[in-house]
Amino acid sequence: MSIKLEKDADHIAVVTFDLKDRSTNVINRSLLEPFSEIVEGLLTDESLTGIILTSAKRDFIAGADLDMLAQASDPAETFNMIESFKALLRKLELLKKPVVAAINGTALGGGYEVALAAKYRVAINDPKTKLGLPEVTLGLLPGGGGTQRLSRMIGIQASLPLLLEGKQLNPEAAKEAGLIDELAKDRADMMEKARIWIKNNPRAMQPWDSRKFRYPGGDSKHPAVAQMWAIAPSMLNLKTHGNYRAPRLIMASVFEGSLVNFDTASRIESRYFTSLACGQESKNMIGAFWHQLNSIKKGASRPAAESRPVKRVGILGAGMMGSGIAYSAARAGIEVVLKDVTNEQAENGKAYSEKLLKKRVRRGRMDKQKMASILDLIQPTTNVDDLANCDLIIEAVFENRELKAQVTKETEAVLSAGYVFASNTSTLPITGLAKASKAPAQFIGLHFFSPVDKMPLVEIIVGEETSEATLAYAFDFVLQIAKTPIVVNDSRGFYTSRVFSTYVMEGLAMLREGQDAQRIEQAGFRAGMPVGPLAVSDEVSLSLMAHIMDQTERDAIAEGKTVDNHPGQEVVRSMVKQFDRPGKKAGKGFYDYPQGESKRLWPQLHDHYPPQEALLSIDEMVRRITFIQAIETVRCLDEGVLTTTADANLGSVFGWGFAPFKGGTLQFINDFGLAAFADEADRLTQTYGARFKTPERIRQMAQAGETFV
Repeated sequence: MSIKLEKDADHIAVVTFDLKDRSTNVINRSLLEPFSEIVEGLLTDESLTGIILTSAKRDFIAGADLDMLAQASDPAETFNMIESFKALLRKLELLKKPVVAAINGTALGGGYEVALAAKYRVAINDPKTKLGLPEVTLGLLPGGGGTQRLSRMIGIQASLPLLLEGKQLNPEAAKEAGLIDELAKDRADMMEKARIWIKNNPRAMQPWDSRKFRYPGGDSKHPAVAQMWAIAPSMLNLKTHGNYRAPRLIMASVFEGSLVNFDTASRIESRYFTSLACGQESKNMIGAFWHQLNSIKKGASRPAAESRPVKRVGILGAGMMGSGIAYSAARAGIEVVLKDVTNEQAENGKAYSEKLLKKRVRRGRMDKQKMASILDLIQPTTNVDDLANCDLIIEAVFENRELKAQVTKETEAVLSAGYVFASNTSTLPITGLAKASKAPAQFIGLHFFSPVDKMPLVEIIVGEETSEATLAYAFDFVLQIAKTPIVVNDSRGFYTSRVFSTYVMEGLAMLREGQDAQRIEQAGFRAGMPVGPLAVSDEVSLSLMAHIMDQTERDAIAEGKTVDNHPGQEVVRSMVKQFDRPGKKAGKGFYDYPQGESKRLWPQLHDHYPPQEALLSIDEMVRRITFIQAIETVRCLDEGVLTTTADANLGSVFGWGFAPFKGGTLQFINDFGLAAFADEADRLTQTYGARFKTPERIRQMAQAGETFV
């Protein structure tokens, strides 16, 4: 059985979830069928004094079975499924007995909705426990009553941020927000507190089932709430640019639900849930952020080699990237030697970690003792000999081949056998950098993204001589520091930098053609990108882009290759060399950055790139910047840079922010339809040039009825 029922001497029924053959409890038929039978039996048990819902596993209930939801396609079947689940919870809720959710671990999504149907919630105060309703992050809304119970329990204005952002709270934060009622020290304390509450509240009922119920803070007709509703949709659209359906439907569910009784509100929620569950947006997001992400984390791209943890890492360069890597490694309990050319620079690198940790302490996410223990792991130095006992070296110096070769040779001279040397280059081929190493089989690329403390991805680049043992070691290290690894083969720009550059350069090409700068930025947001192509060029640094372009051309000429001049390159060179606008760090690029004020587009930009009279539609610009990224991704597959769809999709979303609601660059093609994509790419090629030429792989797959999986 997946559920166990026990009754104690006080006639309190303890219902313990323990889903068979699963490490965690999830909402599926195997759990719901026995749960329904138990609830039906309890409804007629006249001796019953109360019910405690708890779990035999580490977590309470992790959420709904996403494999089941990913297959939802029939609206009637999906609606009936969610209504059946809610009917079960409603029977439990209307039982005129006290019901307590004894939450012994994480309760998310449908799991927390089960807890919401109880009349009291006690949780063990474990900081690793997560509580909340994160469905929006998968293109869904809480369909088991979550939008209605939470808003009735803590109020509309308090519940909306939790629902719209999918926040996951630890028990202390959850209690402060009103998601749970009481904290417990351990399991025994939790069960004791649940029993005490049952004895003290024999006639407990849900507040919203009382005739006197009023929404905390008012329903949607209340003046203060009505004023919030007047601006909330516009604020949401400003943030999402109309790209996500789930937040809009969450708002609609809460708004409409507050104007009717609970059961009617519950059906409204079910209809909106069904619309999302059967739609493509949730399929894209579940596919990427559940199936493909789990595949990566389980080691789909990892060779079968021995696993050994990194104990001591040496980082060369204490700039923004090196400091961020040091912070991530120390947070994972790894000793860090942070080397730079001066003591001041090395100490500043450690100070970066201190600044981030102090912020966590201020927000109550960490105590001072823990902060001190993490900082103790970071040793700033200028002495190369301090790197001698490191088992992993990560080079994070300026993007210059000669400098990287110099620090590689200098460092390897003091290392013991068995080390792994990684370069944090974003564009320079690893095979070429490995020529400076005395052990190229132990040389690999680890491309982090800025800011390292926030960005979840690390791109692992395999050189021609990189061994499988080295790849496995690097892969395990990325997981060890709680980031997502994708594995790609060596080439200039690898995968992420190469494809991301097509987004930026297409935006610059449109500027050169005479498209309005503000509309180009708007098109970037409408495409689902987090930053417009002009703004992100400033952030990356136009001077760095110019340096990379020049280096790429020199290398191509040295190799006897033809240099392709993208129309956006002229814009970069002009901005840097003619207009002296190198980027955000200098305070001047496509934008001005006045101190203490918001950035604004450089007023003279229109003088140098005047908009033409016949402007492209936003939709056409969106089509260009999304298609060019997807096409370049397929080229990376064709060239063997990429080997899996999961690496392509997760790399695009986590690496540079490609539209999450599309599920990644290759899923974007699936979503569009391969045959239709090929036809549209042909049109773009005829209109804008050969860079949009359709890879033959897409036509072949379309003819065979295949998709990228």
